[in-house]
Amino acid sequence: MRERLRAALETPRFQHLITAIIVINAVTLGLETSATAVERYGTALTVVDHLALYIFVAELGVKIYAQGRYFFRNPWNLFDAAIVAVSLLPTAGGLSVLRALRILRALRLISVVPSLRRVVTALLAAVPGMTSIVLLLGLVLYVAAVMGTKLYHETAPEYFGDLPTSLFTLFQMMTGDAWSDIAREVMSRHPWAWVFFVVFMLVCTFVVLNLFIAVVVSAMEEENAEGPAQATEKLGAALLAELAELRAEVRELRDRVPAVPGGGPSARDTRDTGLPAGAGRRPPALD
Repeated sequence: MRERLRAALETPRFQHLITAIIVINAVTLGLETSATAVERYGTALTVVDHLALYIFVAELGVKIYAQGRYFFRNPWNLFDAAIVAVSLLPTAGGLSVLRALRILRALRLISVVPSLRRVVTALLAAVPGMTSIVLLLGLVLYVAAVMGTKLYHETAPEYFGDLPTSLFTLFQMMTGDAWSDIAREVMSRHPWAWVFFVVFMLVCTFVVLNLFIAVVVSAMEEENAEGPAQATEKLGAALLAELAELRAEVRELRDRVPAVPGGGPSARDTRDTGLPAGAGRRPPALD
């Protein structure tokens, strides 16, 4: 029964059904943000929401039964279980804010769609490589914020009045949001301030942020390369297993064939060749 359930859960038809339910549930949760939709279809939206939750709980229970202890060894199963558990939390009284967390069910698409799983896996694999880049970016931001505060705190106190304000301003500039307006306002009193801002933008935007992209792309390429490699390994293991079975069968057949005393051909050899037993042998030498 467990094998049948496990096979049924992994069929493409069932996966497509779960994906459709997740999308429908996400759409209904989005419609609940509209007062007009709630007024017209409030009951239907609630029914669809509860029905989707019951289906997710049933799917989770079947998975736990079918996979047993192996269910808890798959991180994607734990991810689904956490989302369903959040949806089951009480939303009455002071916990009514938790109703907003129901939209987290839409994140189950990540665990259902294989391409999304590969992207998330690649991003997680890129986290160690991003750590050094984050430290470098933080160091650049801190140095630039200290310099900007000391140089322009009197000229533009709303942007560089103190260290936290300077950090936020430089982070905003790093994203490309209105950085030229901030630079022109400072340059109205400090004509050479463009050097500071241009160097900062070049270092942060065109160097550090591109390093992020390079690390992520490299991780995704490695993740995509692992797929064919794993498929090749599985194919090789299957071929080796079949070869071992064939060798065992050949050895068993060889053991079943009776041996003829004296090393002569067996009756089967005689039938196969059509010659009488002893035909083709050299006559014994005469004394």
